Amino acid sequence: MRNETTTGTARPPIGGSLAYLLLNLPFGIAGFVLLVTLGAVGVSTAIVWVGVPVGALAVLCARGGARLERARIRAQLGVVIPHPYRPLPDGGQRKRWAARLRDSATWRDAAYLLLLFPFGIVQFTVVVTTWSVSLGLLTLPIFYRYLPDGAYYFPGYDLRWITVDSAVAALPWAALGVLFGAVAVAVTRGLATGHATFARALLGPSAGRQREAEGAWHAVPTAAPVAG
Repeated sequence: MRNETTTGTARPPIGGSLAYLLLNLPFGIAGFVLLVTLGAVGVSTAIVWVGVPVGALAVLCARGGARLERARIRAQLGVVIPHPYRPLPDGGQRKRWAARLRDSATWRDAAYLLLLFPFGIVQFTVVVTTWSVSLGLLTLPIFYRYLPDGAYYFPGYDLRWITVDSAVAALPWAALGVLFGAVAVAVTRGLATGHATFARALLGPSAGRQREAEGAWHAVPTAAPVAG
């Protein structure tokens, strides 16, 4: 059974880390576009009250997207991030929405989803580059013969500093690919660990909320509904 941690510092699995980092780009694009679009429409039409439900939808999307991220981080990185939301008060929807808007976790959720886009670009680029170089070098003894002229030229066909035209000539480069593979594994795990720490800082409970939660263990349970 895979170990899970709430600290964000455990060593994540390489397969889960690779999948998570590659998926950060499409998830980041979707979250950025959705929140920016809804936010812009909501603010620009708030004067005619059309923007109120649009803004409410943006808030729900931010909190829903953050819940999805916590689930994804737990499933792929093995890091558990507790829900940070304050319980919603009893009463009508106005009080509940006021509580959502006053909750700093709502705005940290939105900040995380907006930052996931630029982070996703960097992570995707680094991961694809390191793994492509490693796999390219490892498989060079196989695919060089299928290239034009049956050889691989570095840095290019016009400037042939290095020529690989046999399996023997490709073996040193395959060995270098093993080294790059170790680097790719270390980089992938390092990026995943760093991202888990960053995610816990924004998607997890604040220090004040943690103190409140710890104090709640000694309080009499109430009928307050779960935050949403």
